Amino acid sequence: MALRCLGVLISKEISAGMTRRISTTATRKMLHDSPNAQLNKQLLNRYTRLQQQIDPKYIQATYLWIDGTGENVRLKDRVLEKIPTRPEDLPHWQYDGSSTYQALGGNSDISLVPRAIYRDPFKAGENDIIVLCDTYKPDGTPCDSNHRAAMQAAYDQTKDEEPWFGIEQEYTFLDVDGRPLGWPANGFPGPQGPYYCAAGADKVVGRDVVEAHALACLYAGVQFAGTNAEVMPAQWEYQVGPSLGMKAADDLWVSRYILWRIAEEFGVVVTFDPKPVEGNWNGAGGHTNFSTNAMRKDGGISAIEQAIEKLSKQHLKHIKAYDPRGGKDNERRLLGALETSSIDKFSSGVADRSCSVRIPRGVANAKKGYLEDRRPSSNMDPYSVCNAILETTMLNK
Repeated sequence: MALRCLGVLISKEISAGMTRRISTTATRKMLHDSPNAQLNKQLLNRYTRLQQQIDPKYIQATYLWIDGTGENVRLKDRVLEKIPTRPEDLPHWQYDGSSTYQALGGNSDISLVPRAIYRDPFKAGENDIIVLCDTYKPDGTPCDSNHRAAMQAAYDQTKDEEPWFGIEQEYTFLDVDGRPLGWPANGFPGPQGPYYCAAGADKVVGRDVVEAHALACLYAGVQFAGTNAEVMPAQWEYQVGPSLGMKAADDLWVSRYILWRIAEEFGVVVTFDPKPVEGNWNGAGGHTNFSTNAMRKDGGISAIEQAIEKLSKQHLKHIKAYDPRGGKDNERRLLGALETSSIDKFSSGVADRSCSVRIPRGVANAKKGYLEDRRPSSNMDPYSVCNAILETTMLNK
């Protein structure tokens, strides 16, 4: 028995050594084919140091919007001669919707309406801004991918109850070949277990991007709450909120844009796909935390339980609202395994990460607080998710 155990240990050690060698060889050329990673980023500094004329004081405004896919952003810059103090101070603008899956060429002007302002961490000017917009068709109606308008309408009807949202955004780093960053080219890393909230070069990849993202979000004015390495290697999470009303959803879109831009500079690809690797690997979610004034008061657990009861009766409605493809993306993720619930059946519980909706242990003990809806996918539109929660729990729709 002792010799057999020794043989097994030797075999495992040899196998591990071979895996380490294969991994090192396969990842040695990581990002080799990424053109952005090969650019000399220091050359930009010579231009960012240029002094602008004093009068008028020009600022650059990056107009940002969601395209017709419902999961990607587009942007273009505009030079202004006045520093805006609120979105209403900014001019409306247009773009070619036929190039963003939102219009046909014969009548393609889509309108941009500014909704929120953020400091721009990528521009040199101290007053340069990101302008988050929503989009409208030529007839003035919201674009099909504009779910912000519906959420705003729902919030306007429920704002007296002070609804708060906090969103946990999971995502995965990829190399330019579509392989998770740092994974062996011809194999797989060791099984899940040592990577969650880990430290060490053999467990974590991409921390520089993650920490740059956190700093840039805080500078921009995103209500950034934290970050951690996730269960699958090359997978990460950050959180925004909790925030009142529209802010958490606005912040999530702007924080996604900031992450894409920073990763672009590093030559790394970011995916919000909810199941980037098939098989026994965790998917990626957009867990959404929700509370009202009644839930946060002493004895608020009763209001939380009432909200969960309402959610249980509208499961299909929420599944359709919780990814950009009406539930098709979540079919790959919500398997009733790997810390997910089943897509076909609603469930709830205390401190149970295999449930559709979870009551955290601290909330159950305090008998007040919030609920966590674990069904939204990582590529969900937060406006669609938050609107569905408001409609079901507060407007009885």
